[in-house]
Amino acid sequence: MNPLRWSFRVSYLAGFAVCLALLGFALYTERAWGLIPCPLCIFQRIAFIVMALGFLLGALHAPRAGGRWVYAGGVLLGALGGVAVAARHLWIQSLPADQVPSCGPPLDYMFSAFPLSKVLRMVFNGSGECAKVEKVLGLPMPAWTLLWYVLLAAWAVRAAWQVRMTRSPSSLPDTKP
Repeated sequence: MNPLRWSFRVSYLAGFAVCLALLGFALYTERAWGLIPCPLCIFQRIAFIVMALGFLLGALHAPRAGGRWVYAGGVLLGALGGVAVAARHLWIQSLPADQVPSCGPPLDYMFSAFPLSKVLRMVFNGSGECAKVEKVLGLPMPAWTLLWYVLLAAWAVRAAWQVRMTRSPSSLPDTKP
C-alpha cells in the first residue's frame, strides 16, 4: 500500500492519534515540566479536542464521497479556531514588556463569575501569564500549535479529497479514440 493513499478511515484515525498525542504532550509539560497553561493555552487545547472529535467521528463513520467533507469541515472549524487563538497568543508574546496586559483571574473563576461572552472577551485581551514565552525546540509553544493546526487541517482535506484520486481505472470514462 502506498503510504500516501491511506483510506479515509486510516487517515482520520491517524489524525485522531496525533491530536491525542499533542494533548498528551500538553499535559506532560504541565505535570512534568511545571508549565502552567494560560487561558489562551486552554483554548488551544479545546481546539485540538474539537479536531480530535472530528477525526474520530469521521474515522468511525467513514462515509463515501461528499459525506467526508462534513467531517473535514468539523476538523477545519477546530483548526481555524486554533489558528486564531495561537496567532493572538503569539502576538501577545511579541509585545514589549511595558505593553503586556496585567494578569487576570484564573479561567475557572472567570467561568463561574462572568457570562461566556465576557469571559471570551477577557481571555482574548490576554494577560501577563499569556505573554510568558516557553520555548520547545527553539519555538514558542503557540508557534508549534499553529504549525500543527495547519498540518492537521491539510491532512483532513487531503483525506477527504482523496476519494477523487483513488477511483479504480474501470470506473473512469474510456478516452480511447
